[in-house]
Amino acid sequence: MRPVSLPELVRVAGARWSVEECFQATKNEVGLDHYQVRTHTAWYRHITLAMVAHAHLAFLAADPPTGRGEAIGVESEGLATQGARPAGTIAA
Repeated sequence: MRPVSLPELVRVAGARWSVEECFQATKNEVGLDHYQVRTHTAWYRHITLAMVAHAHLAFLAADPPTGRGEAIGVESEGLATQGARPAGTIAA
């Protein structure tokens, strides 16, 4: 084993914090912790789909889609409203 410097320990601890925040956000936004499975395969599928859904939401938040929403006056403020249309509007 090699000795580890204090700056490297701080860097690793900081990286762990961002990973924990990511998992907490995934639990809150897409239900990472809402599983009732009996096998490892089912658990793995649930976790994988939840992480893909969270990555997709993060992608949409980083670069909101333009075009259709602006044409019909829809504001895309939050993740839950991405692509939503007001009641009574017809999609183009």
